[in-house]
Amino acid sequence: MYYYSRLRDLREDNDLKQREIAALLQTTQQVYSEYEKGIREIPLHKIIILAKYYNVSLDYMTNLIDIKRRLK
Repeated sequence: MYYYSRLRDLREDNDLKQREIAALLQTTQQVYSEYEKGIREIPLHKIIILAKYYNVSLDYMTNLIDIKRRLK
């Protein structure tokens, strides 16, 4: 299973645009789009930023589990 589909799902579930998440990650919309498509691997420190932002576990963020576990 690949994590990049989860990136898009979380963003869309929160009614956000790619440019908004790109700004959060201090990157361009084009680079973030490549993360979502699996063209470019997202760095771990950016996955952590997103997990904190969406308040979900890294296991959920990386598609290892399907249950949204909230951060404590």
